[in-house]
Amino acid sequence: MRVRIIFLFGLALSLAACAAVQPISPGAPSRNQPPYPVLLTEKTQRNEAAAAAWGQLTNQQGISGKPPLALQPITATIQRLPENLSGPLYLPKVGTSAQMSAEETRESVRRFLTEWKTLIGAEPAQLSLVGESSGGDGSKTASYEQRPFSYPLRGDYGKVEVRFAPDRRVLSLTSTAIPESDRIQAALKTSLPTTPADGIPAKLVGRTFNYSDAAGQHTYTVTAATQVNVQQLVVYPLVLSSPGATLEFHLAWEIGLTNAPVKIIYLDALQDEVIAVSP
Repeated sequence: MRVRIIFLFGLALSLAACAAVQPISPGAPSRNQPPYPVLLTEKTQRNEAAAAAWGQLTNQQGISGKPPLALQPITATIQRLPENLSGPLYLPKVGTSAQMSAEETRESVRRFLTEWKTLIGAEPAQLSLVGESSGGDGSKTASYEQRPFSYPLRGDYGKVEVRFAPDRRVLSLTSTAIPESDRIQAALKTSLPTTPADGIPAKLVGRTFNYSDAAGQHTYTVTAATQVNVQQLVVYPLVLSSPGATLEFHLAWEIGLTNAPVKIIYLDALQDEVIAVSP
């Protein structure tokens, strides 16, 4: 009899414990996983670090007055150089000749990116040279893309551009690189698509989304005649304007459309929503 009472008491405790555990929503992240989408919020410390780096760099190049630097919102990376500097900024000198060779110039820019990495917001190893161009005034522009994630980065972020004169004067510098990319990458690694690539085309039929072009706002519905080409998984940052200034990092399917008014759409791989459209 005593054994039976103990058994019934233990069974009651087990049932009570199970009742206390609420079922997990299928769309919610697991308990041990970071929230999704991954967020990058605006921080005072990031702006303070950028201001301190700007002061140090201008001191090293003999610039007085320390005019304030225009920074990108949220990331606190350099938006543009001030126009009222007391003197020019220079790329590092490489080689012994008066005029640097093309290879020496690339090395000079690489060293510059290393020195300015706090204001650029990315480690030089994350930056890939994607373009070089020359201006009519003899200036050159080097364009870089930041590649910090396992998947390609899309949207308006992760771009760095340096324009400089033949005498090494830095004429302009802008960066939309993403700081804290290691943290964001670690969080995104735990995110898994809810639908495999081969299941996307059928899922899109009947889906309606909005897009805009030079003619204004439009709505389009994917039909069976639309050719859907699921290309790859990408990381797509979106600006969340409220509450506060925040960047949301989404894992998304990059999808090409044929027989449609837009070329590419981005479908959130976890939340199953069209988050961006490229006309």
